[in-house]
Amino acid sequence: MEKQQSYYITKHGSAQKAFELREEDIPSKKTGFIRVKTEGFGINFADIMARKGLYQDAPPTPCVVGYESVGRTMDESVVNGETIAAGTRVLAFSRFGGYSTHVLADERAVQPIPEDMPLGEALALAVQYCTAYHCAEERVSVFPEDHVLVQAAAGGVGTALVQLLKRKGCTIYGTAGSGEKLEYIRQQGVDVAINYRKEYFADVVKEKLGSRGLDIVFDSLGGKSYSDGFKALGKGGRIVGYGAAEQVSGGFAALNQLKLAANFGLFSPIQLLMNSRAMIGVNMLHIADDRPEVLTRTMKAVVDLWKAREIKPVVGGEFNASQLAEAHEFIESRQSTGKIAVKW
Repeated sequence: MEKQQSYYITKHGSAQKAFELREEDIPSKKTGFIRVKTEGFGINFADIMARKGLYQDAPPTPCVVGYESVGRTMDESVVNGETIAAGTRVLAFSRFGGYSTHVLADERAVQPIPEDMPLGEALALAVQYCTAYHCAEERVSVFPEDHVLVQAAAGGVGTALVQLLKRKGCTIYGTAGSGEKLEYIRQQGVDVAINYRKEYFADVVKEKLGSRGLDIVFDSLGGKSYSDGFKALGKGGRIVGYGAAEQVSGGFAALNQLKLAANFGLFSPIQLLMNSRAMIGVNMLHIADDRPEVLTRTMKAVVDLWKAREIKPVVGGEFNASQLAEAHEFIESRQSTGKIAVKW
């Protein structure tokens, strides 16, 4: 009888010591859910944080993390009100459990995809492009005259944001940490590429825009980056925070979290009111939990954009499942660009 294989995080810490491959029964059918036999899964920065014990939403160890999978439905299922046959190729969003050969996904978080969609590109559409789409298309409005900053623009969500923003015709500022990544983000559509290792983004923005300031900041770093991004906004500006990568910097987790909280700074509603500014937080896990209809329409929207060739996910690496630790280390090293995929 066929079994399911899953990579469990059994201890927090280094990628080489954290994972254990286990065999278990394949999930049984469940009303409102779809069983998917997977080709592969994606890795996101939240997985790195979960492995290090820094992600408060992650289940206690031992646990299987991972949000996105590509595979084929095991049973006849209903998606978007339509019946699809067993064996239909789909993109599936799961609340953890993605590092597995079989997943059980809410039927509202599954989208059929074309047979010719590459694995890595399909996986990028789940967490990364859905997050970017929700941030840039639903939480704020972007106009051609806007000046917009994308932190970590060479990453998965950063790449997605730049591509989505380029469609709006705005001026895009992006940060990256090497000459190669600066060239990469320029190719994606960044107008002002900033090497954060050599110059600070706030200084560049001040030099370019003076007192006008930025219209929108998309921040995945948190801490000081978020605080300074808020200060770089002009009147009517908005900052959208969707991550806190600053805390993954080595040392003790508790100290990193305290430092992160301190670096965010203190804000008052008066600051927002007087300058007509807005702070917006995005956590797609909680959106999926409490507003599944948002996730449904977002997944459909990004798949449709891929079909229309209006977006082109970049795959920065593809690893075999036996190289899971190496894939984690590659992302953690900040050398990666685009989506990192893992195939069974």
